[in-house]
Amino acid sequence: MRTAVLFSGGKDSTLALYYAKEFSQVACLISIQSENPESYMFHTPNINLVEKQAEAIGIPAIIQKTKGIKEEELDDLKTAILQAIHDYGIEGIVTGAVESVYQASRVQTICDDLHIECFNPLWQKDQFAVLHDLVILGFEVMIIGVFAEGFDKSWLGRIIDANMIVELQKLHNKFFLNPSFEGGEAETIVLFAPFFKKRLRIKKAKKMMYTNNSGIYQIEELVFDA
Repeated sequence: MRTAVLFSGGKDSTLALYYAKEFSQVACLISIQSENPESYMFHTPNINLVEKQAEAIGIPAIIQKTKGIKEEELDDLKTAILQAIHDYGIEGIVTGAVESVYQASRVQTICDDLHIECFNPLWQKDQFAVLHDLVILGFEVMIIGVFAEGFDKSWLGRIIDANMIVELQKLHNKFFLNPSFEGGEAETIVLFAPFFKKRLRIKKAKKMMYTNNSGIYQIEELVFDA
C-alpha cells in the first residue's frame, strides 16, 4: 500500500513515519503550515523547517498553507490529501495521533470521504512508552516550545533522553502534564532518526519566552551536519 504521512516534523509524526515505513510504501509527507499559532489541529513552531527535514529523510513533501481557522483548516488538509492521491497514488494516510480524538476523528472523516485508509500506529499507546521508544530507537528529539505550568526557559533546546523522561514523570505527577504533549504542553522537532539519510544540526537559534511557563526555541538556521 502507498501511504502519505501527516508530518509536522515533531516526535509523534516522525515516529509514526518510522512505523509506516514498516507496513507500507511511504510515497510522500503532507505538512500543513498554519498562519494561526493557536491552531486546533496543527503544530506551528518552526513548521517552516519541514522541507529541510523532508530532504534529510529523502521523501518528497506536499506543503499546504492554511489560515488556521477552526474546522475550515480541515478543508486545506483535504486539499493536500487530494493532491497526494493525484500526484503519488496514495491509498492511505498515517497520523501520529496518540490520544487526541479531536484530531484523529477529523482525519478519519476526511479519509472516509475520499475512500482511503487511515492509520494511527501510536493510537492509545502508553505515552511514556512512546518517549522511551524514541530514546531506544535513537531519535534525536528537541523541545522547541513549552506552554504549561512546570516548564521554564531551561527546557527549550533540550534533547529528550532518559533523564528528561524521569523529569517529565515528576511533572506529570505534580501538574497532570500530558507526556505526549497532545494538550499543547510542548512542541518538538526531530533532528535525526534511524531512517534519516542526513543528520540535521541547529546553527542559529534563540529562546523567546512569553511568560515564565511559555515560550519557543526559534530556529533561525538549520543545516545538514557534516
